[in-house]
Amino acid sequence: MTQIRGMWDGPPDKAGIYGDFAGGGKWEVGPAVRRARSRVVGMGVAAGQRASVSAVVSDADTAIAAGSGDVPVLATPRLLALAEAAAVAAIAPQLAPGMTSVGTAASLEHRRASPVGAEVVVEAELTEVDGRRLMFSFIAREIARQPGPGAAPGGGAGDAGGAGGDGDEELVVGAGTLERVLVDRAAFLARAASHRP
Repeated sequence: MTQIRGMWDGPPDKAGIYGDFAGGGKWEVGPAVRRARSRVVGMGVAAGQRASVSAVVSDADTAIAAGSGDVPVLATPRLLALAEAAAVAAIAPQLAPGMTSVGTAASLEHRRASPVGAEVVVEAELTEVDGRRLMFSFIAREIARQPGPGAAPGGGAGDAGGAGGDGDEELVVGAGTLERVLVDRAAFLARAASHRP
């Protein structure tokens, strides 16, 4: 039996878990217990886990293709999908068999346009675990390439907003936060199917 001490001053309950009585006599546990529960539910899911995904913007990734605009640049919904993919990759190796995570909230600031042919890398980091609730932060960068021979100095796909062409550099495309929740895959799918008319 594991007892969690130091973050909660109350006595252990019958299961040896530390907590305290809240108003009205209801037993409540502290953050240490919630973290321990999340380790059981998600196995080794812990803050600090990170992963990145990259993509070269194609016509299929543009606002035109997504129906979110009429310009041939990386669509905001596609940028969000890349961020979600990075978040999933960050925790996937640590999930218990049969567990997955589903997206429940997102906040995204799309700061610069990325044209077709641009390489975008999105890194997500798990910043908070609260029971089954997982919070991630992410940042998306465009890898600007130095112009090749014969190209005009300072030109090219990575030169929006005054960035120079003095070697490879990373230009921030966007950033934000994601919330995902750990769920049992089979139970989640069964609930989703039961909502069909």
